[in-house]
Amino acid sequence: GVSVYAPCTHLMLPRLLSHVSLLCRGAGISGQYPLVQNVTVTEGGTANLTCRVEYNDNTSLQWSNPAQQTLFFGDKKALRDNRIELVRASWSELTISISDVSLSDEGMYTCSLFTMPVRTAKAYLTVLGVPEKPEIDGLTKPAKEGDHITLTCMTQGSKPAADLRWFRNEKEVKGAKEVNASGKTFTVRSSLQLHVDRNDDGVAYTCRVDHVALAQAPQQATEVLEVHYAPHVEIIHSLAVPQEGQYLKLECVSKGNPSPDPVMWTKDGGELPDLDRMIVEGRELTFTSLNKTDNGTYRCEATNHLGTSSAEYVLYVYDVPTTLPPSTTPPLHPIPPDPTALLGTQVSDPTVTGNRDPNALGQHSTDHALIGGVVAVVVFVTLCLIIVLGRYLARHKGTYLTNEAKGADDAPDADTAIINAEGNHAHAEEKKEYFI
Repeated sequence: GVSVYAPCTHLMLPRLLSHVSLLCRGAGISGQYPLVQNVTVTEGGTANLTCRVEYNDNTSLQWSNPAQQTLFFGDKKALRDNRIELVRASWSELTISISDVSLSDEGMYTCSLFTMPVRTAKAYLTVLGVPEKPEIDGLTKPAKEGDHITLTCMTQGSKPAADLRWFRNEKEVKGAKEVNASGKTFTVRSSLQLHVDRNDDGVAYTCRVDHVALAQAPQQATEVLEVHYAPHVEIIHSLAVPQEGQYLKLECVSKGNPSPDPVMWTKDGGELPDLDRMIVEGRELTFTSLNKTDNGTYRCEATNHLGTSSAEYVLYVYDVPTTLPPSTTPPLHPIPPDPTALLGTQVSDPTVTGNRDPNALGQHSTDHALIGGVVAVVVFVTLCLIIVLGRYLARHKGTYLTNEAKGADDAPDADTAIINAEGNHAHAEEKKEYFI
């Protein structure tokens, strides 16, 4: 029995060294500390708290809860709680488990190593609140086309706050999210605004909860939208060119919710005239053998509580051709039309010109335009020259006299006329001479 807590430097007697070799390691001078880790667990699950020590000299380990209540001292249970169990206890490890964890178990847990002084380590236990299965409210069954409705999805009990996502069939759509705290947990709501039309009929709207506690199996709720809308009708016929003696089937395709059954067939605003050859079965009107008396306008009408819709088909029965009718399959290569058949017909199709090259027509038109332009220029230049010449002659018009003519009035001969002209030049008023 040697004192356990005496410092090694104070043990001077050699005979005591063999008794205190363990004591020197356990006295804490080696910097021994307990080692722990934080733990995260889902509400309702089991949390394992482990405290380890690398070297120990039989010093006890202890776990205590956030309220500083001792749970286990070594392998001795100190708190009466059936949820708390011992997993492993040794000089180097103390592991305990807490089953059926609740949110109140969250907090800081302490592992203590009873050395001098006591060494401690703290581990935080995080408890995740599991969100409840979502619920969708606000769905009107059935909705009417044109209605405005708001779908609301809500989940409670999540910690941290869950995320809500909307899906229209498989495609995600965005909603408006709202988060409210309720104690340690959160209530999350998400709303989705819809303007209902017939395309929403039968569409599945799904609200899915995403949360760390639901990583493996997310919670979700689905509602299928039922939309009532007025019918829409169209008629499908089995023959493109009905001929005498042929079999013809007219089908009245009506889409509406509720389904507009039955449909009503009429001819030219009245009842069907020949029920022996005109057979009505459900939505179909069948002619067993067509003839000219079947010509007319056939009407199909469908009604539900939201409205009425109708469609018409004009039937004209053609004569049976004496030759085989042309194939409805287009030829691989287009056949040029007969030029004689196109006389007097104006068409925009370039193939109507027969074998003539359309590019040649364009060239002839270009040549004619060029020749016309040249002729116009020549005519214009000629007119300009005539105008200029006329103006010039008009400006230089007058009488031109020689020297003999100037003095010839009073002179008996030519010499005298010349002399008279020179002498009377200054006095001549009527006769003038111009030089060009």
